[in-house]
Amino acid sequence: MAYQENFQTWLDFAELPAYLRDELLTMDEKTKEDAFYTNLEFGTAGMRGLIGAGTNRINIYVVRQATEGLARLIDEKGENMKKRGVAIAYDSRHFSPEFAFEAAAVLAKHGIQSYVFESLRPTPELSFAVRHLGTFAGIMITASHNPAPFNGYKVYGEDGGQMPPHDADALTDYIRTIDNPFAIEVADVEAEKTSGLIQVIGDAIDAEYLKEVKSVNINPSLIASYGKDMKIVYTPLHGTGEMLARRALAQAGFDSVQVVESQAIADSNFSTVSSPNPESQAAFALAEELGREVGADVLIATDPDADRVGVEVLQKDGSYRNLSGNQIGAIIAKYILEAHKVAGTLPENAALAKSIVSTDLVAKIAESYGATMFNVLTGFKFIAEKIQEFEEKHNHTYLFGFEESFGYLIKPFVRDKDAIQAVLMVAEIAAYYRSRGLTLADGIEEIYQEYGYFAEKTLSVTLAGVDGAEQIKAIMKKFREEKPATFNTTAITTTEDFKAQTSTDQEGTVTPLTTPPSDVLKYTLEDGSWIAVRPSGTEPKIKFYIAVVATSNEEAEAKITAIETEITAFIK
Repeated sequence: MAYQENFQTWLDFAELPAYLRDELLTMDEKTKEDAFYTNLEFGTAGMRGLIGAGTNRINIYVVRQATEGLARLIDEKGENMKKRGVAIAYDSRHFSPEFAFEAAAVLAKHGIQSYVFESLRPTPELSFAVRHLGTFAGIMITASHNPAPFNGYKVYGEDGGQMPPHDADALTDYIRTIDNPFAIEVADVEAEKTSGLIQVIGDAIDAEYLKEVKSVNINPSLIASYGKDMKIVYTPLHGTGEMLARRALAQAGFDSVQVVESQAIADSNFSTVSSPNPESQAAFALAEELGREVGADVLIATDPDADRVGVEVLQKDGSYRNLSGNQIGAIIAKYILEAHKVAGTLPENAALAKSIVSTDLVAKIAESYGATMFNVLTGFKFIAEKIQEFEEKHNHTYLFGFEESFGYLIKPFVRDKDAIQAVLMVAEIAAYYRSRGLTLADGIEEIYQEYGYFAEKTLSVTLAGVDGAEQIKAIMKKFREEKPATFNTTAITTTEDFKAQTSTDQEGTVTPLTTPPSDVLKYTLEDGSWIAVRPSGTEPKIKFYIAVVATSNEEAEAKITAIETEITAFIK
């Protein structure tokens, strides 16, 4: 159906809420096309889009359609799965609570039990709730670190991880069979709360999660000696981290935590930041201000759904250094392995996991401790699958998993990235370096001196709308068919095409890859550097990952700049 027909169908729907109808009436032609030319689709972590009217926007009807697909999948699984039901949580964004209860209303119409949090809660707590309550699935209403006009919908499997490809594909198929989202029936929420088919949950799950969180920190005596009075500034960036992070820090013994109170308020507009993204140093402006005021050693920020964490550390000159996602991953991995080694608790079959676009520095660290590093596709569900495999086969003991996009998981009682856990571990690591008269910044430099200088940069190019989607396809095709012979005058030694599931060396010898198919290309160079290219699974973007190995920061920056310039020229 052409976008004009889709638009007219919405306009003709008599029961359309006034706020959506008003939006339709103000759309220009370009906006109409973008809002109706396609359906918002599931990617690596569900769906995410602009809030508003349209099939390519997120609204109550798109949420109903996605949930109807999930309900039909559960119906197929039988009565037991319907009784086990679905856990639902949401963040601080516009329409998040409304979308959460719309989902519950659709499920209830199918006789499916749901457990909905009473107010905003972090994504990792939703993952925990799925496992703790034994539900068949989970729904998280969030757009993660995106700006205020966005929201999203993520579906979790019964292991608490983001729904794996097999079930996600089946869910997508069910969703696609629904021609008319306006015809989806919903139950009366208040009536089903009374019947118990929709149960509202909250404090009891918080308490159980916080019990598990006690196991995250490795050295309580270190915290008692050096963490108790260590100055930490924390900001939840107007999101769900406020619900648990300061309680978890206090529980662990960190008594000198200062919270950016203006950002502890749940604010759908994220009024104090241009974007609530802890990857960006700009999001730390108020934290830095408070940090200077109180003399904080470390600044920590979590994104609105508290699955990602950003860190800034005090430097000798009094300024704060913003750490990359890879640097945070490296310093956590190094500390966990070293602390367990010193304590005599490092398992012989220790395992770590990371995405294929995350730094190889952590693989080198793992190797030095005799631990095995597993590389998986982007999407934390693939790390969750590895954890499940370890538990079923008893072949490895999971210690840590991460993605360069600021996502970390220490203890697997959660099966998604968990910023609350990461906050606790970063605080302990800061206390460790403090015990040695050092800072986290010194710790990063120690790692580089021991393992070599690894540096990374991610380029994210937004190409929205119909034309953008075609441009992204064209860029991926060009890289496959006309790939450069070198980057920064350094020869490509290996080309990995994760869509074709092939690895090709310089001589043209092809070996199969064992990962599931994914639209990712990765080029490894003679000097150990690499470049990866992939479309985003949840946003209209194509991403380029540059990772270099060098002997100094200056050399690394020069390599990254040269490769970035070549990529920019190549995609024009």
